[in-house]
Amino acid sequence: MSLATAAGHAADPSPMPGGGPMVAPAGPAADAPALERARGRVVVGFAAAGGPTRLATLFQAGSAKARLPRVHGGMPVAVLINTAGGLAGGDRMTAEIRVGDGAAAVATSQAAERLYRSTGAAARVATTLSVGAGGRLDWLPQETIVFDGGRLERSTTVALAGDARFLGIESFVLGRAAMGETVRRAAIEDHWRIRRDGRLVFADALRLVGDPTAILAGPATGGGARAFATLVLAAPDAAGRLDAARALLAASGAEGGVSLVGEVLVARLVAPEGAALRRALGGIVEGLSQAPLPRVWSC
Repeated sequence: MSLATAAGHAADPSPMPGGGPMVAPAGPAADAPALERARGRVVVGFAAAGGPTRLATLFQAGSAKARLPRVHGGMPVAVLINTAGGLAGGDRMTAEIRVGDGAAAVATSQAAERLYRSTGAAARVATTLSVGAGGRLDWLPQETIVFDGGRLERSTTVALAGDARFLGIESFVLGRAAMGETVRRAAIEDHWRIRRDGRLVFADALRLVGDPTAILAGPATGGGARAFATLVLAAPDAAGRLDAARALLAASGAEGGVSLVGEVLVARLVAPEGAALRRALGGIVEGLSQAPLPRVWSC
């Protein structure tokens, strides 16, 4: 990762709509150089074609990469990598995972994503996931670590065929506990849309703007939590897994709840720090998926 990528976003020198130049603000920011921005796009597709699931499509550009480690039994795994080393203001990343009819796969990230301080624009991440008839996708990215001043706009869109199965998670950690960090400024927007046969079955939006530590200090928000996560299970048997999911949450030691939103099982978890959240979330994922976590979660 270059220092420029981690530093933030410079003033936009583009002209105003009326044709005149945009006036740069006075002070040090006016003399700031234009900073490098990360761009990345990755597409990974899996197909079964009557046999075992195999890689069908692989496209990668910019700082977005995908690796497919060898697995001995179980579903193939796509590991997504951001070679920029984290997200800074103005970065743009897109990822698309396609699972064909009858195929089954896991997609995860190489490590925790870091959301660095921005001096202006938000980092934007767009993820598109699709699962064909009789298919299955476990979307298991590792947590996003938010640095003070981080700005993120992220969207996750999921398209499922009638009997497809989808298990997905997203988790955030405010700062690095070992470094004694406290996040006092952040702007996070995270949007989910899940459709089955084109019909919207789940919509969710998180907007955390201002002082996230203070916001999560309230008893009705996070009770002082520094880490939080959402898990969704959209599957034909989701309603029948409700009791099992609640039992897994109770055994995890994390605070939270599990409920059905229409036909989608949704779990919310909060924890005092990232390690506790990871342990709790990992146990619930393994219990619901009946499969071990990707090996990169242990690296």
